[in-house]
Amino acid sequence: MTGSLWNRRASDRPLVIAHRGGALLAAENSAEAFRLAAAARADAVETDVRMTADGALVCLHDADLQRLAGDPRAVADLDLAAIRELMPRVLTLPEAIAASAPLGLLLDVKLAAPSCLPPIIAAVRQGQAPSRVLLGLRHLALVAEARALAPEIPILGFLADPDSAAAARQAGAAWFRLWEGAATAVRVRTARAEGLGVAIMVGQPRNSPLADEWPPFPTGRIDAVGLAALSALGPDAILLDDPRLARFS
Repeated sequence: MTGSLWNRRASDRPLVIAHRGGALLAAENSAEAFRLAAAARADAVETDVRMTADGALVCLHDADLQRLAGDPRAVADLDLAAIRELMPRVLTLPEAIAASAPLGLLLDVKLAAPSCLPPIIAAVRQGQAPSRVLLGLRHLALVAEARALAPEIPILGFLADPDSAAAARQAGAAWFRLWEGAATAVRVRTARAEGLGVAIMVGQPRNSPLADEWPPFPTGRIDAVGLAALSALGPDAILLDDPRLARFS
């Protein structure tokens, strides 16, 4: 991982990661969003990884196509050709790896079965992208499995418990995600003490925000006040839908 973007710790500013490729710039998780994120001087793009019925790895956030294509069927129940009939611009993982270059690429793996890891790792290696990719995993067992399978690819723990930094590090993660609403100075310091990079995801963990929760924005959205507060915490990276907002230097 020598020279990897993800080995750096942001001493002067956080890394800017365009969430869902830059969902306020163009269609989420699209090559066009990646291009515009690069033009906006993002350091990296984040995209989601699911698997189709015929084993293709595709960059789609939701488990089904209702929100994006008006079709209630699950991604896992459709083959790639059927998905592309509904969403011609959907990217496969190899396509996303190519389209995101030379930016960093955070993969939010929405899959829980260990069997998903070998094809994902193979795609990263075949795309000559281990130094660009940060592998985001949601289960400690997957973190440990990926660490054993691909020690050259750094891992971010997308764990539900904001106080699980020590467990993430023990399993093999190099980075730890905190939601904006759970990001405190104590939690940032705790993760840092474990040797983890801290990535803060802005907004609430849902597409439609709840009125009685803070921050008052859906996933990926933030305002100048929120950015100033997060900057004061000194995270190593911030994920947001519009990287144009996050100019820290």
